Amino acid sequence: MKTLLFACLLGVAMPALADTVYHNANGYTLDGKGELHRFAALVVDDDGKVKATLPASAALPAGARVDMQGATLWPGLIDAHGHVMRLGELKLVVDLRDTASIPQALARIKAGTPAAGWILGRGWNQERWYADGKLIGRFPTAAELDAATGNRPAWFARVDGHAGWANTAALKAAGITRDTKAPDGGEIIRDAAGNPTGVFVDKAMALITRVIPDDDEQRLDLVLEKSLETMAETGLTGAHDAGMDKPTWDRYVRFAKAGKLTARIYAMAGGPDNRKAIAPNGPIPWSYGDRIAMQAMKLVSDGALGSRGAYLIAPYADMPSTRGLEILPPDRLKALITDASRDGFQVNVHAIGDAANRSTMDGFAAVPEAERVRLRHRNEHAQILDMADLGRFASLKVIASMQPTHATSDKGMAEARLGEGRLGGAYAWAAIRQSGAQLALGSDFPVEPPDPMFGIHAAVTRQSRDGLPAGGWRPWEKLSLIDAFAGFTTWAARAGHAETMVGTLEPGKWADFITLERDPFTAPDGDLWKIKVTGTWLAGHQVFARK
Repeated sequence: MKTLLFACLLGVAMPALADTVYHNANGYTLDGKGELHRFAALVVDDDGKVKATLPASAALPAGARVDMQGATLWPGLIDAHGHVMRLGELKLVVDLRDTASIPQALARIKAGTPAAGWILGRGWNQERWYADGKLIGRFPTAAELDAATGNRPAWFARVDGHAGWANTAALKAAGITRDTKAPDGGEIIRDAAGNPTGVFVDKAMALITRVIPDDDEQRLDLVLEKSLETMAETGLTGAHDAGMDKPTWDRYVRFAKAGKLTARIYAMAGGPDNRKAIAPNGPIPWSYGDRIAMQAMKLVSDGALGSRGAYLIAPYADMPSTRGLEILPPDRLKALITDASRDGFQVNVHAIGDAANRSTMDGFAAVPEAERVRLRHRNEHAQILDMADLGRFASLKVIASMQPTHATSDKGMAEARLGEGRLGGAYAWAAIRQSGAQLALGSDFPVEPPDPMFGIHAAVTRQSRDGLPAGGWRPWEKLSLIDAFAGFTTWAARAGHAETMVGTLEPGKWADFITLERDPFTAPDGDLWKIKVTGTWLAGHQVFARK
């Protein structure tokens, strides 16, 4: 049984405490040079910051003592790319992520239908749905969804958030007909006769989502609480929220002021309008005990590979009629990047396909080098690169913010979408790292599970959690365990302009740390994903304990 222990009064509201000595620990931390250090005791001062790490031979200083009973102790882990509110929402809607067929998904929907209102959920993936032992190879339809939802409107986001599945009632509520046009950067999936089938891709999703009633404040607070619980349970003491609006920012501020924010959130405003609404006077530095910051803007240059919205240089191998969706044309993308850079904001651009990655890097190239270095612009995902563009991360000083579990989830689909000959720059973590560029690792939760041990496992093995393929997929792109550890600690901290505060357990930094049930540095690589977090501390206060 798990018990979540959340400090109700974090930060400035907490009473002063004496130094606390966490001893008899199997501790690991990196230093500022990326070297791994071992320690047996962690000394935390009354402000919740690291005072010292000590070897087993050192005498313990005065202070309250906590015997860690030999537990492995790591710095708190940081997810460099997640969606905080969507993570919590997944606990309150119908979750289709592990469904293996349309009938199984419909049964899940039927069982989880709320008493009233729209029927909502997310997580479906047609690339994991089988019928008669074969992948179905198509999107689901409104007619199929009607069988589980009847006359109540229903909407289910695809696992990547770049497509959605509506039933007939939702189509009627939104006024969708055969004559409805898809907006630029979006697609309405149609049948042979030209009728909408119920699936909407990228910007076309707004045709449906605009008519879904807004959540009330009480429910949205619950969504954030659920997300924070999940983050603490998986050892995440920080997350970079990849695109949010002003109401969400205001909620983060309110939680931070009330001492209820049990993780540090590096927020990216979702586009220029949200950036200007949240921070009209410029970037908002780390505030409220370094719980939140808004120094970055998120842009989206294309869609996702699974819905064939990723924008490619050449047509899809498995659908030659399309190259995907260019959500932001190059000139517009470049203008948005340079405008935000002039205002002092880091710009983080979602780019999946090789064409989108090229235009994204072209946009970054338009920013003066001194600004790029200072602001630390980021390419989010960088999944499919043309080999000619792979070295541009290092030359342009752009951070590659990548998600290891995407490769192990996408491997079969990527081969089908692109063909073997175009995979040279696909999910190329090691090649980008070896080029001299900086990486930051994350999960893209809830697209992938938020557990960073899953990401560390994928980075080290290039295998799914069932051990496939043997030896790893494109195994020359594996990272070392120390690099994977850095990706979720020091590299992620630097990508969020927080390396002086978190990421290592060095004196003067916040005492954000976790304990693990097993030592990852001695466990077999194939078992890394199985290792559970047993405790999570933020600023020296325990926010989760597994019992």
